[in-house]
Amino acid sequence: MKKLIIAFLISLLPVLAHAAEGGNYDAANIDPTDKASLQHGAKLFVNYCLSCHSAHFERYSRMARDLGLTDKEVKQNLMFASDKIGEEMTVAMRPADAKNWFGNPPPDLSLMARARGVDYLYTYLRTFYQDPKRPFGVNNVAFKDVAMPDVLESLQGVQKAVFKTVKNAEGQDEEVIDHLELVKPGTMSPAEYDQSVRDLVNFLAYVGEPVKLQRQRLGVWVLLFLGVFFIIALALKKEYWKDVH
Repeated sequence: MKKLIIAFLISLLPVLAHAAEGGNYDAANIDPTDKASLQHGAKLFVNYCLSCHSAHFERYSRMARDLGLTDKEVKQNLMFASDKIGEEMTVAMRPADAKNWFGNPPPDLSLMARARGVDYLYTYLRTFYQDPKRPFGVNNVAFKDVAMPDVLESLQGVQKAVFKTVKNAEGQDEEVIDHLELVKPGTMSPAEYDQSVRDLVNFLAYVGEPVKLQRQRLGVWVLLFLGVFFIIALALKKEYWKDVH
């Protein structure tokens, strides 16, 4: 029993480490069962992200099936003319060109939600603010000195950072961001933009593990089977060992 407890605690170490690395992020509150949200998120991803960021672990055909869309709907609304329905969601930009333009090739987003967490992505996409010192004129609360432009600026608008002075660990005054203030509205209201980002993050979470809902449903049956099997195994053990004990 002691060995089982130790093994269980060791299995939790990656989860605990991931939690320790987390920041003070806003809750995404995504719903992986909401197909309308996933469809809207897919549209945003194709229109605003796919020109630079690929999702090469996902195929258009798989996305159509999982999101409740027909191949025709995907071809008409979520694909470029040169793509085929069975292809992966890749970008035409060459890595060498991306390195010249951005310093480093933009990362593939297939596993980004699993690697960084949905709360991080939700916060990141909502906290760009003006910073003339940066190459693209913006910085980010969740990712300091970000090298990515604010591709969703037309939807959210332009934000500026409002600072406040606090004492750091050494007792010295330090300026930190208190909050962000919208100085130029976008085409969406703040509530509409937050929901759109939630939909986009929901889609990225789906791309990171398309079989998650099926896995969870199957997991319930596996646990029920193990519970029944444990009772049978325990009864069998007692039967075998009754003469010994």
